[in-house]
Amino acid sequence: MISSLLSRKRPAFLAATLAGCLTAGASLSAQAVDSVHFLIPGGAGGGWDGTARGTGEALSKSGLVDSVSYENMSGGGGGKAIAHLIEVADQAEDTLMVNSTPIVIRSLSKVFPQSFRDLTPVAATIGDFGAFVVAADSKYQSFEQLVADYLDNPRSVGVAGGSARGSMDHLVAAMAFKAAGGDPVRVKYLAYDAGGKAMAGLLSGEAQVLSTGFSEALALAEAGEVRILAMTGDERSAAAPEVPTLKELGYDASFVNWRGFFGAPGLADAKVAEYTEMLEKMYDTPEWETVRSRYGWTEIFKPDAQFVAFLEQQEKEVGELMRELGFLK
Repeated sequence: MISSLLSRKRPAFLAATLAGCLTAGASLSAQAVDSVHFLIPGGAGGGWDGTARGTGEALSKSGLVDSVSYENMSGGGGGKAIAHLIEVADQAEDTLMVNSTPIVIRSLSKVFPQSFRDLTPVAATIGDFGAFVVAADSKYQSFEQLVADYLDNPRSVGVAGGSARGSMDHLVAAMAFKAAGGDPVRVKYLAYDAGGKAMAGLLSGEAQVLSTGFSEALALAEAGEVRILAMTGDERSAAAPEVPTLKELGYDASFVNWRGFFGAPGLADAKVAEYTEMLEKMYDTPEWETVRSRYGWTEIFKPDAQFVAFLEQQEKEVGELMRELGFLK
């Protein structure tokens, strides 16, 4: 399997300290971080943008941060923002750059020369699972039926994705069919330029299944356009308890697209600790629950060294699959 993140586990002393402050009538703002500037490596409206602005909203409204600002910097598959953060490192103590699984994939693919090692990983905070959806009128009623056709003739199952070959949508589909006993190299992946176009390919019949994020799939299913056959979490989601996981269907595969934050290279340990404490406190606020529920995010928490260890493991697992598919030598 590519990887999975465990649910956050809050230290008891932190919860107790926070509860004590609230009982004593102390406000969260008394311990607030002065300012956070969110650097977003993509345009407005995307997953990175929503993560940064949603997190900033919760931090600001809960009083955990006094001042929040945002900067969108598209280009180079995220590489432009990474290079910028490295360049201004000595002036970026208050900057947190949002990123996700693509920083690992695109670094391995040499889309940009840097990797997470050139930054300061602060914490993974949320996750979104992968999902496989079919048109509402599709003949496929289960993921097992889709697998059966794939094993019989891989070219009969077109898999739509809203990004290029070798991207996350492609890798998650390859992972799933490999776990089902198929040859991942033979996945007929149809790359579309954005999720909307991939959805159009599914509805037109050009593709038989869409590989996408679970939260996106939920929105599409709610609109009545698709049915979700399976998702890549370790357990079913309360947001759609009728959707089975790959694992419970007998396929040993799971995946979560983490999203989290990075500081500039050389960010002081004390500042990293301040940010990780700030983010962990955020989970306990009603303002965060409002944001989390709005987006349907799964809570995860991997701070500092745990985040680095996870990134190293994901890099290894993703790299192995990419080499198997011929994207890496």
